[in-house]
Amino acid sequence: MGSLKIAIGCDHGGFHLKEKILEYLDVNKFEYKDFGIYTLEQSDYPIVAKQVANEVAAGNFDRGILVCGTGLGMSIAANKVKGIRAVCLENTYSARVSRAHNNANVLCLGERVIGQNLALDIVDVWLKTGFEGGRHKRRIDMIE
Repeated sequence: MGSLKIAIGCDHGGFHLKEKILEYLDVNKFEYKDFGIYTLEQSDYPIVAKQVANEVAAGNFDRGILVCGTGLGMSIAANKVKGIRAVCLENTYSARVSRAHNNANVLCLGERVIGQNLALDIVDVWLKTGFEGGRHKRRIDMIE
């Protein structure tokens, strides 16, 4: 499936879900780099969020995925990086529209907020959906 290059990271609150997402990426043959963390040791989400967001903004990766307890801290931190359009999602409809209309390039998920199966469905839809361009491109340009 995947020709996209994915940067992925988490903090301690998102470690287990990140591991499941890595399994999904492996099964679906996505190229990715795991920016950590690699244990359940307490960590600071802004550090990982900034690493992943900078890599996506620099064009080294097509998209990023960040996981913490709620997804909220990761999305706030990632959106501080110029060129990043990070979204914190809890449903597949928003996953599709965030890509099709908003050209979101970083997906943030909350391990403590949504179940693993729903999270994997969101990842699947988000990675498979392209940007529609057109009138949406004009609006994205206004944001940038």
